[in-house]
Amino acid sequence: MPPEAAIDAPPAIRIRLRKLGLERHQDLVLHLPLRYEDETRLTGIAEAPFGVPVQVEGELLDLSVRLAPRRQLVVRVSDASGERSTLDLRFLRFYGSQQRALEAAREQGSRLRIFGEIRHGLHGREMVHPRYRILSKAEALPQSLTPVYPTTAGLTQGALRKLIGSALRDTDLAEVLDAVWCARHVLPPLATAVALLHAPPPEVSAAALQSRSHPAWRRIKFDELLAQQLSLRRAYLARRTRGAPVLLATGELASRLKASLPFALTGAQQRVAAEIAADLEHPYPMQRLLQGDVGCGKTIVAALAACQTIEAGHQTAFMAPTEILAEQHFLKLRTWLEPLGIEVVCVVGSLGRKVRRVKQLQAATTAQLVVGTHALIQESIDFARLGLAIVDEQHRFGVVQRLDLRRKGANPHQLMMSATPIPRTLAMSYYADLDVSLIDEMPAGRSPVRTRLFSDSRRDEVVAAVRAVVAEGRQAYWVCPLVEESVKLDLQAALDTHAALSAELPDRRIGLVHGRLRGNEKATVMAAFAAGEIDVLVATTVIEVGVDVPNASLMVIEHAERFGLSQIHQLRGRVGRGSHDSVCVLLYQQPLSAMARARLKIIFEQTDGFEIARQDLHLRGPGEFVGSRQSGVPLLRYADLEADADLVELAQALAVQLLRDDPGRAERHLLRWLGSREELLKA
Repeated sequence: MPPEAAIDAPPAIRIRLRKLGLERHQDLVLHLPLRYEDETRLTGIAEAPFGVPVQVEGELLDLSVRLAPRRQLVVRVSDASGERSTLDLRFLRFYGSQQRALEAAREQGSRLRIFGEIRHGLHGREMVHPRYRILSKAEALPQSLTPVYPTTAGLTQGALRKLIGSALRDTDLAEVLDAVWCARHVLPPLATAVALLHAPPPEVSAAALQSRSHPAWRRIKFDELLAQQLSLRRAYLARRTRGAPVLLATGELASRLKASLPFALTGAQQRVAAEIAADLEHPYPMQRLLQGDVGCGKTIVAALAACQTIEAGHQTAFMAPTEILAEQHFLKLRTWLEPLGIEVVCVVGSLGRKVRRVKQLQAATTAQLVVGTHALIQESIDFARLGLAIVDEQHRFGVVQRLDLRRKGANPHQLMMSATPIPRTLAMSYYADLDVSLIDEMPAGRSPVRTRLFSDSRRDEVVAAVRAVVAEGRQAYWVCPLVEESVKLDLQAALDTHAALSAELPDRRIGLVHGRLRGNEKATVMAAFAAGEIDVLVATTVIEVGVDVPNASLMVIEHAERFGLSQIHQLRGRVGRGSHDSVCVLLYQQPLSAMARARLKIIFEQTDGFEIARQDLHLRGPGEFVGSRQSGVPLLRYADLEADADLVELAQALAVQLLRDDPGRAERHLLRWLGSREELLKA
């Protein structure tokens, strides 16, 4: 049967299988176990250890329904293996049919084969809700370990094993990769690996299976990574066949901008700006990821790209994830570019209807640079000649939103920026279809930020530190607790903190900014803080990125244990932007969970964004790190990007070779592993 054949099952079962991503026979074959249970041997009840899964077999002696302390079915069995050879099976949830079947088994003298963990009970050894089978006659033990598969409600392990067993018998697992190449890299044949993982003999190392270090697992993980790399590489090559505006310019605008700046570009900024400038001259769309740590100067690089685009007679769109960040970018870009005669417009959702309509009209006609939020991708905005789309904090936007911005023009060039550094293996695996530029040098004059941890029982000391900083003529941020469940609670936390600090620091000017303020209100507060008219800014995480106030030297993050590592690192980057010694205080509430303690330890010890990101990846896993499925990339089911870094590199190299030398083989591999899901990788 061909691997792409649809699964033959009742409609209700097919619906449940689809929830697991299983639609073809090949999908079932590659649906591999989470773990295994050893049902190949029997243990005597008297010798069975406590607290570990064991299989026993015994005669059914008695069963009864007990009402105290709650209604339950208790079944007593024995195997005559010693003094302690009786075992109680306790079922807190049971059905009348189950009770009748067991009573019939007792009357017929049938035996029970039972799998579970033995524990100490009130009346001796017991198992609670074990798995059991009624044996009408002697049955041979299985010859392989019993697989336990990922499943969903309404789809039992037994039904799934039956479907997978049928698919294994009927599906062609002919080798796609070169056998000599696989042997050289110690990768067993795929058919051998799949058969072993679905039914491993008991002598196979349980530890190697559980840790997924067995050669069979390495073959599966390699094939999964190869499918991902092939698809991303194919998307990369396909993009080069699409036409895009060729943005040729003399460089006069960019030169004038650089001459007007009060600072010199770093070597890294110059290198990255040159990479982007070269891309914009190509007749196919650039798709480049610009990454760099907080405060490295990505915005000026984006502005230089905009200058080239505008000088070539096209428009630039600059999309940011929040209104406050869009407004910050707008103010900065307008300051830099309006003196050069460039019309800069800001379009955000909170603008009044009439004002927004005027801005939309400008975007469609005269504006050369349009800054905004997701409002830029609304149907009512049409760009006259969009040549470059810039997406800041790209991981905060979903696939559809990024595609919608791209569709606003005739295949515009796209520059995606991220201040969350991406670990190398993650970049190779999830961003292999992009060109990547890295700003790995910080501007001169930035002071290092010290991080200090305080329990919330020492909050008075932190308030005293704020008072001292303000007395020296500097400013402070106080970021409120993150309340994930409710924007309303987030707002209340900000209001409560603002009221408390206003009472504790009555002689100081305390400002407040949060996501529920209108755009112009937020801009007014931020402008006052930047101008030194506010001493302490109480804020929610709307100030996480983009805010640049060199006089601010203290950042207080309340309930820091609720924040992710990247958020804390971003917030910490709001200080240390001037010449003053700067401190980030992390206030936490006891008791800390193990995960929260690990996160705070990392952020306390590390200042390098890439090392923080690497450890964050280790803690959270790649799916959460890249925003679950927002990137459009199916999450890896089997490969581990840290443990299998060597396989990522091997898969990347083979993907390039196969697409160049044997595209038919690459196509067969993709069909086996992704089927129609390859489209997810094209965004």
